[in-house]
Amino acid sequence: MKIKICGITNLEDAIDAAYAGADALGFVFYKPSPRYISPSDARKIIDALPPFIQAVGLFVNETSEFINQVAHESNIDLAQIISDDDSIYEKLDIRYIKVVRAKSKEDILKNQDTFRLIDAFVEGFGGMGTRLNLEWFDDIDCSKIILAGGLNQENVKELKGYNFYSVDISSGVEISKGKKDKDMMQEFVRTINAL
Repeated sequence: MKIKICGITNLEDAIDAAYAGADALGFVFYKPSPRYISPSDARKIIDALPPFIQAVGLFVNETSEFINQVAHESNIDLAQIISDDDSIYEKLDIRYIKVVRAKSKEDILKNQDTFRLIDAFVEGFGGMGTRLNLEWFDDIDCSKIILAGGLNQENVKELKGYNFYSVDISSGVEISKGKKDKDMMQEFVRTINAL
């Protein structure tokens, strides 16, 4: 199972996450978030990453022009997008993945033929630590699903047997919003790899 650690705000956390075994790092380009980072600051971190680590930018209800500009400035590899406007995707210059903010099992069943990140619906955006109902994933193909929302080193053990493509964690490996804990990241990765 692939692992993305989101909400990276500094180089030390990025390097610690990479050496812990994360496959991807997430950078939040949503200004109201306590984990927000500017494109130029993200670029400094991304340019210093070891090889084979994917940099992912998180966007919330932005225009395709804004996403393209930030992607260029920050040097991200992939855009992770929360948007109510499906017309933006055809104008993007970068690979992207859609975020599904699930309120019910029916939301999970949409777009089963595409890779998608599924998070719990909350009033705010990102890093709220709200868990999804795992029973919603019973008896469905999870091989194209990136699971997010309220994961930590303890409850992630419950994912065994679901065959998720990847997990996405932010608050579950933090000592404070935007500051990761090296030991927690290492333990989370070990737990995932042992499933």
